[in-house]
Amino acid sequence: MARSINGKILHVDLTSGALTTEEPEEAFYRTYGGGSAMGLYYLLRDLPRGADPLGPENILTLMTGPITGLAVSGQSRICANALSPLSGGIGDSQAGGFAPAALKFAGFDGLVIKGAAKKPVYLFIAEGKAELLDAGALWGRSTAEVDKLLEEKHGKVEVMQVGQAGEKKVRLAAIMNMHNRANGRTGMGAVMGSKLLKAVVVQGKFKPQAADQKTVSRHHKDGTKNIDEIPDMKGLALNGTADVVPFQHSIGSLPAFNYNEGTFEKYVEISGERMRETILKERDTCYACTVRCKRVVETEYQAEKVEPTYGGPEYETLATFGSYCGIADLHAVALASQLCNAYGLDSIGTGATISFAMECFEKGLITTADTGGLELKFGNADAMVELVRQIGERRGFGDLLAEGSARAAKKIGKGADECLTTCKGTEAPAHMPQAKKSLGLIYAVNPFGADHQSSEHDPLYEDGVGEFYLKRLAALGLTTPQPPGSMTDEKIRYAWRTECFYSAMDTYSLCQFVFGPSWELYGPVETAEILAAGTGWDVTVEEILEVGERRLNMMRAFNARHGFTRKDDTLPKKFFKPLQGTGPTAGVAWKEEELERVKDVYYRLAGWDAATGNPSPKKLEALKLGWLNG
Repeated sequence: MARSINGKILHVDLTSGALTTEEPEEAFYRTYGGGSAMGLYYLLRDLPRGADPLGPENILTLMTGPITGLAVSGQSRICANALSPLSGGIGDSQAGGFAPAALKFAGFDGLVIKGAAKKPVYLFIAEGKAELLDAGALWGRSTAEVDKLLEEKHGKVEVMQVGQAGEKKVRLAAIMNMHNRANGRTGMGAVMGSKLLKAVVVQGKFKPQAADQKTVSRHHKDGTKNIDEIPDMKGLALNGTADVVPFQHSIGSLPAFNYNEGTFEKYVEISGERMRETILKERDTCYACTVRCKRVVETEYQAEKVEPTYGGPEYETLATFGSYCGIADLHAVALASQLCNAYGLDSIGTGATISFAMECFEKGLITTADTGGLELKFGNADAMVELVRQIGERRGFGDLLAEGSARAAKKIGKGADECLTTCKGTEAPAHMPQAKKSLGLIYAVNPFGADHQSSEHDPLYEDGVGEFYLKRLAALGLTTPQPPGSMTDEKIRYAWRTECFYSAMDTYSLCQFVFGPSWELYGPVETAEILAAGTGWDVTVEEILEVGERRLNMMRAFNARHGFTRKDDTLPKKFFKPLQGTGPTAGVAWKEEELERVKDVYYRLAGWDAATGNPSPKKLEALKLGWLNG
């Protein structure tokens, strides 16, 4: 077994209280990589068809990667998987912080959690041993309060927990660690809360070892030195993910007024530079990472303090609570971010659901009689902040929105589905497929819904792109940039190849701001070298792509079991209507026949059945997944 891997998976049966340890063969780790694909293995093997996502039969997995815990940037990530309460298909979400590395230090590579407890409990793992403890005193408390209480009891620990939103089965609920890092998408917090599992608490001193520490250390030092030299990394370190706000606005890809426009006149007010100039207190990081992209802010809104302990808003949060809602108040957005972290809410889904409600209100589909008196007009920051509280607590109008916008639209009726931005029930993030055409394809076909971190974005493979990016993309066989705004077969191949690479990053549990196809700190070649040096395996770029492809096929196979077909690979009605406003994407829209055409090309590249969009038996066999053909 590679010394960077513990070789132990902890199985937790919350119904019986049984805790057992599995010790898979090294070949298992090599095949599935860790993270998402490893979690999917257990879901595909053990989850019954027709399971209730919020019932005890659902399975929640939390998996690290093969080099998690090594001293190199971008490795401290953990992936959560379960049947999603938002989509009814695969749920998938990643988070960084210190907790992923700490789980490795505590002796385990991952957790498989089944059943449901009779009363609130938490899982305590220390030095290779685990026990379930009473969580009654933790239930109903904010995430920061829980962290404090657990440290008072156990000493220095890392905590992965659900807040009040997860306790109340809010479908937008996240799993939080450090009370400001989130496994945010697809409702994984609701699954954990439905099991009455308040937290996973980890403590350990074991440090995984690299097979070739000299090479790992060299890459770590070189990466640190190169941060200022790589085009996108300096801005990421300086302004965080919010560094992209001006660029997004400039190309018409900054969603405004619930995705009705692609530019936001007051974008500067919610930019990373404005944050740095005004409310930024410091930069934070994840275990062993020198990029330090995490924001820590301090301010107040309406006399309510925004505390540094809850971190600060990322680009997506600034957009969903800012431009989506027509709000240019950075302090209000920072408070919304804090509330999401305190309640344990996915900020993308929550902000997008609120902007959906605002459009419904503006169109007269709902009134103050429905909202409890809230004037849900675009630009109303007070109403936005209040709705975050109501969603987190499942009270008032927030109780309906806690179901997510797709379910809320069905309840509202009256054409409310015209206001949705959801793919497979999951709200779209703040990168617009009207401006980035291949991203629109990925939003439609991605197994867990619209996601901006599942492929590389269009501008990096369009005419005029810099040589730095092209040199890295060449390692994936991508050498021919396409015309801006195009949706050629080559652009579709670009989407597929980079999707496979990003997919691998989510199963090796590597940060996509550090490891990736083109703009990141480490490109494909360096990623393969670091994985090889960490594990001792002879990892190549092609193997990385195959691992990513295997994960995507496992996800499609999972969704097929739960009734998903080609018809579910689509975009919301809103994306087929011309954008408003005056920016570069004003008047731009997707066409349904265009989406169907590009799906045909995509399915051929993937080796999937054109009629269903699902993997063929031959493809599964080729990827060592023949056991799924039964």
